[in-house]
Amino acid sequence: MEKKSPPLNHEELLQLKWLLGGVLTLLAAWTAFYLDVEGWPVAVTSLGVAVGLVRPALLARIPRLVHKLAFPAIVAIFAGDLWLTGEVLPAVVRLDLVLLLYRGITYRKKRDDLQVIVLGLFLIVVAGVLTVSLAFAVQILLFTGFALGLLLTITLVETGGKKTADETGPDGVPAWARVDWGRLLRRVRAVADWRIVTLGAGLFAGVVVVSGLLFLAIPRFQLENSLFLDRLMAKKARTGFTDTVRFGEVTDIQQDTSVALSVDVSDRAQIPAVPYWRMLVLDEYHEGMFRLSAGLRLKAFTAERTEAAVRGPARPKLGEPVYWTFYLESGVSRYLPLLGAFELLRFREPQNFRYAPQLGIMALRTEPATMLAYRAEGMDGNGATRPDPDFAARWRNRPDDRGPREAQALMVRLMPGQADNDALARMVGEINGGAPQPAGEFARRAVAWLRERHGYSMSPRIPAGAGEALVRWMDSREGGHCELFAGSLVLLARRAGLPARLVVGFKGGTWNAYSNNFTIRNSDAHAWCEIFDATAGAWLRADPTPGVLDNLGPEAKGEAALAGRTDRSWSARFDSLRIFWYRRIVSFDQRSQLETLKAVKEVTTHTGQRLRAALERAVQAAKTWLAGPWDTRRIALTLAALAGAGGLILVVVNFRYVIRALGKGRGRKPDPVRAEAGRWLGKLRVPGAGGWSGEANAVVAELQRLRFGPVETWPEPRAVFRRAGHVAQ
Repeated sequence: MEKKSPPLNHEELLQLKWLLGGVLTLLAAWTAFYLDVEGWPVAVTSLGVAVGLVRPALLARIPRLVHKLAFPAIVAIFAGDLWLTGEVLPAVVRLDLVLLLYRGITYRKKRDDLQVIVLGLFLIVVAGVLTVSLAFAVQILLFTGFALGLLLTITLVETGGKKTADETGPDGVPAWARVDWGRLLRRVRAVADWRIVTLGAGLFAGVVVVSGLLFLAIPRFQLENSLFLDRLMAKKARTGFTDTVRFGEVTDIQQDTSVALSVDVSDRAQIPAVPYWRMLVLDEYHEGMFRLSAGLRLKAFTAERTEAAVRGPARPKLGEPVYWTFYLESGVSRYLPLLGAFELLRFREPQNFRYAPQLGIMALRTEPATMLAYRAEGMDGNGATRPDPDFAARWRNRPDDRGPREAQALMVRLMPGQADNDALARMVGEINGGAPQPAGEFARRAVAWLRERHGYSMSPRIPAGAGEALVRWMDSREGGHCELFAGSLVLLARRAGLPARLVVGFKGGTWNAYSNNFTIRNSDAHAWCEIFDATAGAWLRADPTPGVLDNLGPEAKGEAALAGRTDRSWSARFDSLRIFWYRRIVSFDQRSQLETLKAVKEVTTHTGQRLRAALERAVQAAKTWLAGPWDTRRIALTLAALAGAGGLILVVVNFRYVIRALGKGRGRKPDPVRAEAGRWLGKLRVPGAGGWSGEANAVVAELQRLRFGPVETWPEPRAVFRRAGHVAQ
């Protein structure tokens, strides 16, 4: 008979509880990655908890004074954080991390472990409101599993027997803290009943599946408009899109490849070869910075509205409408990326926004705290030219003697420095060849001139000196990024007497071959220039950044445009899961949700129908067979089948005994002590003529304990066998 490993003792249960509590603390702390808080509190908490988790004996070296001062210190840190930042929710999140850190570096009792679960649940709830990440859903499942395991272990510890493992030695280290994690894991594996583990895992998976189906079936609402957490969580600075462009002495741009925008399109033939996702126009240049001027903001934007849909300037077209569904990640911008003019733009629910039709800009009141989905219908993907009849009329009626305000309104205003203006005039003379050029020709010449003098660099160096940094860079041979190239073209065009403005947003992206959508990352943030062509009455897009083709003419579209942008990498596989989540779970309308429910219903219904049809066919076949003529062969086959079924039932009912018999058949030998005890019990089965004496009864009782009792209750076998020999004589 196989000897079963004894269960975990009290010391091992405490070690397992410490392990589960430490992992749960780390999972809780890592949810802060989905919140807009600094990374260093998470890093400090993770490091401290990890050290305490691996080497719990080291925690005894922390002076007692630290524990006495911990509570007032934590209160002081929280009060100072709240006073200095004035942000309630970020301060509370950092307080939660500090408490988790303290619980991770101190020996925990039952109450402390329960506090860890509650602190972790707080971070889970906050992060759940402010994120829709699929990875966060996986983290919730892990947190739930480890929390259930910790609660079970706490129950086993509390119902255990001896508590000597809780006692501390002379050095203050509890007995359980001197842990060998490899040995503990081997013990857990040895004592685990994998049938119960498998059953528990199956039940947990079933609960997750049922919860997911209920989540699909229950109507949902937009959380950021229903709770206050998004208004309490401040945003940390991110690389990528910015609503101002400032030029300094030394610039260094760090690549951020995280996803900023995902786009679904119903007709991929409408996708241009180089998509420009327009977000904001910067018309004012002042003290080395481009920004949206107050005058243009007041003139171009409508009053704030609160609606779920807005009509655009594009005219309806014949044929099937093309739908562009945008999934804008949180923390990108309050300005919505668009390719061009649209017929209709819909949100999932009413939003507070201002719209500038002539600029093609949609601005929300605040930056979305979670992913924002919106859909544009009938959007024009060819944004290389933007007709602007209002500006054309103002340009035709411009006064000859213009002041700074008029120059700003006409987007021809330059910096006041004479030296910088003279340098720009010299550069424009080199570009034009001494003769004024129309807008399109000037754009081509200026782009070629900038690309001939400057290469592309993510870490450009602007020469030191007096005057505007942008003019000094143009007059050098240093490399630069898109903001330097686009800003330079704006100044050159204005010095040539042409209205020009800077446009910022995203350019390009990749086509995800697995989810069939466009993916735009923060590293695709871009800046380009628009120059007004008075003859056409439209703004011409000009992108001087090296590596960009001349896009002043018609753009290619469709499959040919996607050929060079198809992404089949592993990151694209993971991004496709994100898109599936957005399409089926958090889509701005209920269509995808209803489609998912319909698919689940159809699969369930069809499966039930197939099973029912198969059962009916089996019953009909059995009836047909029973109605047929019976002969000796059929009777024999029937009896054999019944005998086989009966034998199978007996095997199932007595499965444990069958397995034990098979184990013996594979060469397993019974315990020799139990076998010897059984042999002596056989000899002493019949008492003598005078009956059993008191000593004989005691020997028989000890033999029965050796034969049938647990190993830990056995007396010393050799002494019992010697006494049995004396009794038998």
